[in-house]
Amino acid sequence: MTAGPSPAAGLEQFIAGLPKAELHVHHVGSASPRIVAQLAARHPGSAVPEDPQTLAEYFTFRDFAHFIQVYLSVVDLVRDAEDVRLLTYEVARDMARQNIRYAELTVTPFSSVRRGIPAEAFVEAIEDARKAAESEFGTVLRWCFDIPGEAGLESAQVTADIAVDLAPEGLVSFGLGGPEIGVPRPQFKPYFDRARAAGLHSVPHAGETTGPQTIWDALRDLGAERIGHGTSATQDPALLAHLVEHGIALEVCPTSNIATRAVATLEEHPIRAMADAGVLVTVNSDDPPMFGTDLNTEYGVAAGLLDLDTAGVADLARNAVTASFMDDATRRALSREIDAYTAGFGG
Repeated sequence: MTAGPSPAAGLEQFIAGLPKAELHVHHVGSASPRIVAQLAARHPGSAVPEDPQTLAEYFTFRDFAHFIQVYLSVVDLVRDAEDVRLLTYEVARDMARQNIRYAELTVTPFSSVRRGIPAEAFVEAIEDARKAAESEFGTVLRWCFDIPGEAGLESAQVTADIAVDLAPEGLVSFGLGGPEIGVPRPQFKPYFDRARAAGLHSVPHAGETTGPQTIWDALRDLGAERIGHGTSATQDPALLAHLVEHGIALEVCPTSNIATRAVATLEEHPIRAMADAGVLVTVNSDDPPMFGTDLNTEYGVAAGLLDLDTAGVADLARNAVTASFMDDATRRALSREIDAYTAGFGG
């Protein structure tokens, strides 16, 4: 990556207009305060505030366990297929405003199915929203169906069944989210084996709030092709070397890591050590409204941590294209768009 001085205002402008891809962003966690408040009003009696102005305080997390508690309270507001369609479509609208051309959105179908939404209706709702978003906003959505680890092996079975048996057109990968402590990765191997046999890519969360061993488990037992977060990877030089050798990207979410207390301060964030080791680093927003951020903001944070100028930020955007599971035509088109925008910026 290229480093060097760059005026802050100019860099912010560059980032805002830069065509981007995002690889680690959660479906429900991307709901804007306006949409969360609207869902809360539709389903009264929830702990979630109906006033968008008070959501910022509600989205202040004591630790990762508290974040999961709050996150699940928002998940509980998505109760029918209409909610699912509305949420998905509005997330795409917000992405388009940031010049996000392509996103692999992490979706947790089990959370909706166990609340009574039929799996077929859930899939139909996200697919309908996906097609409308691409037509109307130009943003290409693809899905990562993930297992909510805290819900155990039942959720893994249901998620694998939906992914493999219904096989929505936009589905490209299979993941594992939720807390890592007390939720060992190896137990999910049969479900990842099934998903991978069906042609899906493996992208589990690992090493966010636990040590490098969780990442090794994700690689060895789950066949991980990318790692969600991977924050602790820098604690193990052999692991870093393995990631570099095999071209396994890390989906880094700086502000998220601070908000959930996975990392104490931005100054201590390991993203520079990851990049200096030669790991393919991608920058992502995770659950943006919950963390008071968006992808443009995360690019700015990463630029500061890595001392990047506009050329270096463009390299970050290219990393996401490289690490994505987009088809070749989309990859070529977005790569050309990034190159053309970077060459013409300020000209």
